[in-house]
Amino acid sequence: MSKFKLALIQLKAGLDKSDNVKRAIQFIKSAVVDHQASVVALPECFNSPYGTQYFAKYAETIPGPTTDALSAAAKEHKIYLVGGSIPETSDGKLYNTSTVFGPDGTMISSFRKVHLFDIDIKGQMTFKESDSLSPGSTFCMFDTEHCKIGVAICYDIRFAEMAMCYARAGCKVLIYPGAFNMTTGPKHWKLLQQARALDNQLYVAAVSPARDEKASYVAYGHSAIINPWADVLAEADETEQIVSAEIDLEFLDKVRNQIPISKQKRDDLYKIESLAKTIPANQ
Repeated sequence: MSKFKLALIQLKAGLDKSDNVKRAIQFIKSAVVDHQASVVALPECFNSPYGTQYFAKYAETIPGPTTDALSAAAKEHKIYLVGGSIPETSDGKLYNTSTVFGPDGTMISSFRKVHLFDIDIKGQMTFKESDSLSPGSTFCMFDTEHCKIGVAICYDIRFAEMAMCYARAGCKVLIYPGAFNMTTGPKHWKLLQQARALDNQLYVAAVSPARDEKASYVAYGHSAIINPWADVLAEADETEQIVSAEIDLEFLDKVRNQIPISKQKRDDLYKIESLAKTIPANQ
């Protein structure tokens, strides 16, 4: 099938983990029933508040209660589900981890955030994920009957080489659960999505938590879906909502044929040497 519907769920995460998960499951149902989505994505840290002070408290193993609920939802609605991300504990370390489930509920892939969000913008924003989290070292790609889809998390979108690796490996959609803030979000959130989509002539979807002005970390919101021509197909505001758009793979092929940059690259001058390894979801 050359077309399918992708839905992004933008919701707030409060202090009650079980309530966060319950509400996510309700939103997933709405994405399927109201938007006819066959691929659905949640935001970064959807089952917990975002912040280094929360990661250890809310972390769980994978599989665990949160991923069990996601598996059941994917199976019930027969969808591909990108489970945003959750704090994961494994072998004494903490990770910011996304899990992917197929229509039968099987966890088909997983991804630990590779580039940790360590920034210091004087007088505006200082944050250091590496104070509590460890980085991942693998890519995440999964095949659907539509196309291959790649997953990365938030700050990973700033690294163009990573998106290029995904494109070279055959991905036609990149999904980034993310939580840009009120300093970087207005300037860079949509711009980075459009840049990655245009650079690689593919669809980019970035899904944020809804904005909570009372939270210690205030997310920008504005989840969006961008096409290979860098057009914004759908964009949320800052509130809780679902946004969706049709992914048209024939349009993607048209763009790549009109401006055939993948065939014009100068491998004699520059090239991506290798694609980082991927691992099965259960490892």
